[in-house]
Amino acid sequence: MDTNALDGGRRLLVAPVGCLLAATPGLLIGRVQPILPLLAIGPLMAATFLGARRTLLVCCWTVLLALAAGLGSGAQLNAGFAVRWGGLLLGCVCSVYAARQRGRLRERLAEAREVARITQEAILRPVSRTLSGTHVSTRYHCANRESPVGGDLYDLAVTPYGLRVLVGDARGHGLDALRTAADTLIGFRELVYTAPDLTTLAKALDARIAPGLGPEDFVTAVLAEFGPGEVRLVNCGHPAPLRSGQRLELLEPRVPAMPLGLRPDPRQYRVRLQPGDRLLLYTDGLTESRALDGTPFALLTECATALSEPTPDGALHALYDRLLAHAGGPPADDLALVLCQPTGVTAPVRV
Repeated sequence: MDTNALDGGRRLLVAPVGCLLAATPGLLIGRVQPILPLLAIGPLMAATFLGARRTLLVCCWTVLLALAAGLGSGAQLNAGFAVRWGGLLLGCVCSVYAARQRGRLRERLAEAREVARITQEAILRPVSRTLSGTHVSTRYHCANRESPVGGDLYDLAVTPYGLRVLVGDARGHGLDALRTAADTLIGFRELVYTAPDLTTLAKALDARIAPGLGPEDFVTAVLAEFGPGEVRLVNCGHPAPLRSGQRLELLEPRVPAMPLGLRPDPRQYRVRLQPGDRLLLYTDGLTESRALDGTPFALLTECATALSEPTPDGALHALYDRLLAHAGGPPADDLALVLCQPTGVTAPVRV
């Protein structure tokens, strides 16, 4: 049996029963007039928990009870009773209106959640495919249960310069972080095809989003560009990418740079890739995850196991499962994971 339908049926019964109890003195003892304000509790309860139609049924029941109780107590010619009965009727009308407005609000919220879900699929579309000789797999998690999209972001584009990937994290939470993330993605898509190198792209992206940021807002970001046998990187205050293969290595920039929005002056650096090497780009939702006892997520140890899976999709799935097991549930922070594995690369020396 549908539990929601069962709960709705129980709620529908509670309000009329309460009204009946309030009206009992007037129905059973002709000399006692019921306390009409108490009968208003039924419609109010219905407006709080039920829809407009069921609230209307409760209101009809309440009005009939009030009239019957009043007639039973001989108050049909009492002007005071008529005033109180009219007030109860007005309260019932207001209850039905409130229930209707609440229903419309719930419908709008449901539509907003659906729009957010569709927006996530459009802006942060899940990827598992080979682009320009590189297989890309993605995974995204939003810590806010009310929204499928948060401040973490990723995007990719096949450009004349090779496959370019962006992973970033907008500072803060809520709508402000989401707005900043959207501006960053829009800027990336406008600039990614024309910027001749990642340094130029990062500076242009900084200039693009900085005017819309608050004094304490910024976006940490890492940009990757895949070429034959190598990946070119620019890091603006973001967690270092992780390369897996013959050995596991964090690819820290030689010269740290400030995040986007804080006028960074980043330097591009290159990393040669062995055949079968994988590059993991991620946000700090991975590195800052904690177990129930406060133990941090062991990035290198966990990645060494998960990224040894035969396929990139399987590796990313295994990493996310290990994160869930460590945290005892969904991550408490937003998380974006992008795993890239070039195919057919050669010349494996770091420069």
